[in-house]
Amino acid sequence: MKLTIVGGGSTYTPELIDGFARLRDQLPIDEVCLVDPDEHRLSLVGGMSQRMLAHAGHPARVVTTTDLVAGVSGADAVLIQLRVGGQDARQADETWPHEVGCIGQETTGPGGFAKALRTVPVVLRIADVVREHATPGAWIIDFTNPVGIVTRALLQAGHRAVGLCNVAIGFQRRFAEMFGVEHDRVSLGHVGLNHLTWERSIRVDGSDELPGLLRERLLELAEDVHAAPELVAQRAHPRRGCASDRTRTARALRATRRTPEARSS
Repeated sequence: MKLTIVGGGSTYTPELIDGFARLRDQLPIDEVCLVDPDEHRLSLVGGMSQRMLAHAGHPARVVTTTDLVAGVSGADAVLIQLRVGGQDARQADETWPHEVGCIGQETTGPGGFAKALRTVPVVLRIADVVREHATPGAWIIDFTNPVGIVTRALLQAGHRAVGLCNVAIGFQRRFAEMFGVEHDRVSLGHVGLNHLTWERSIRVDGSDELPGLLRERLLELAEDVHAAPELVAQRAHPRRGCASDRTRTARALRATRRTPEARSS
């Protein structure tokens, strides 16, 4: 299997390589091709990636190139992780919205929209090259923010694509730790991609534990995600019963405020 990483000179690439090395039995990769316009970054990250695989005993070879066509040719999967405009653009996206009273964020709000306007056309051009030169049916894995908007654009253009976000798996493992169970016993009613996500249910062995968590551990949940309890507890459902959900939420908030911890905060 040939896996191509567009934006392979990124500092995120070694983390990907570490995952490939640990999952070698589930993900049989023969070649990792790193594509990036920056030859210096390619040299550094490519060398590190090859040493990491060798240290783990992984047989895959690492190839680097600045040529997109050569990089995606014959690829079975293409992962796209790039930042149009670099960190300077990110710094702008996450600061200028503050001037008009909005949150500065690279995936949501005005900063995320600005990033989408810069990014979507570039990703679509890359995807067209993948369609032409990769193996038939090759997957495009979008790891480029704003993931939700970029992935939707890829799908609307008819590409075989999936968006990659680590928030869901992170929450799954966090809740598994809270309940003292293995993570594969936890399934989430997860909606959205980073950084705009919700959990509509948290099922442990099929039983939804979210209502109980909101009643008993609301302050802990709010602290984990750095949000107000009132925001965390919102469980509006587009069906009958949302009024009762709001009632349960209000009761949960009143209960937490009666605790010594709540009063001291």
